[in-house]
Amino acid sequence: MKLSFQQLILNLTRSWATARGHTEVAKVVVVELVDGDRLIGRGEAAPISRYKESVNSVEVFLSQLDTRFLNANSIPNSMVYLESVAVGEMSAKCAVNLALLDLAAQRAGKSVNQFLQLGFRERHHVTSFSIGLGDATVTREKVLAAAAFPVLKLKLGGPHDRESWQAMREVAPDKWVRADANEGWRTKEEALKNIEWLAADKFVQFVEQPLPAATPAHDWIWLKERSPLPIFADESHHSVQDTDLAAQCFHGVNIKLVKTGGVTGAHEALAAARRAGLKTMLGCMIETSILISAAAHLSELCDYLDLDGNLLINNDPYAGITAQNGILTFTNATEKLGLQVAPRKE
Repeated sequence: MKLSFQQLILNLTRSWATARGHTEVAKVVVVELVDGDRLIGRGEAAPISRYKESVNSVEVFLSQLDTRFLNANSIPNSMVYLESVAVGEMSAKCAVNLALLDLAAQRAGKSVNQFLQLGFRERHHVTSFSIGLGDATVTREKVLAAAAFPVLKLKLGGPHDRESWQAMREVAPDKWVRADANEGWRTKEEALKNIEWLAADKFVQFVEQPLPAATPAHDWIWLKERSPLPIFADESHHSVQDTDLAAQCFHGVNIKLVKTGGVTGAHEALAAARRAGLKTMLGCMIETSILISAAAHLSELCDYLDLDGNLLINNDPYAGITAQNGILTFTNATEKLGLQVAPRKE
């Protein structure tokens, strides 16, 4: 097994802002594993700075790996090895997990969803399209540009929340919307006040991470009991180990491959969340079609999808899943096995 990796700079079509900051580009690391049969398994790390990850820390982690302990025929053992290399660095572990699973499914002559015995319903799964934090003018422009998408996800937690919401409704009065505060509201009382304001809009599906992840459980429970809208955990939920606490504090969870260490961890977390009675959503960072396609293979385990990271950039070097009017499809994927991802043809 030969491992190689490279850093990519992804150019955002429009500037991106959340309650935690603003950016024009995103950096990821793409991994390739080549086996003895010359099959190529691909993976991707989209490091999250909030968790003290960076492209540099990803590359340091990957450079430490001994490929003798990576085996596509024994992915659980490979993940145990990755855990022994370093604590954290979940996005780096995600990249390797994806590459191993890509190889395993290719060897079996299957797509990843078939390999996992999940299936994928073409032209059924709907993704939201994310609108970053901004004032009324910026929000209006972005919502108009996303007219083809039936569901929006609007970032909140900034100084212009109400103005931007009003601007969105001026151009999309009856479109389904998900609100994401990204930990932007500081107290449970402030969060409840804002959620009650949002609940007056009958087309709001839920509110994501209204409070900081460090908020004590009793405050989350207080908010859950009073909230007129479902609340979803993102920064408060990382892996299957967080399921029991999430079931006490939230109505649903946003699971991301880069938080769980890949498809394997996300699969476990989604299954556990469903058993616990939680609603499930798959989310993403700013990513190429490698990570977005990998997540899409788990769509059958989800109530909601927010897989639009590859739609927010203009230089995606890979082709896989596409979203036609917000509906996910692998129909146009040139690669039919594994992750169903291939380098984009010029």
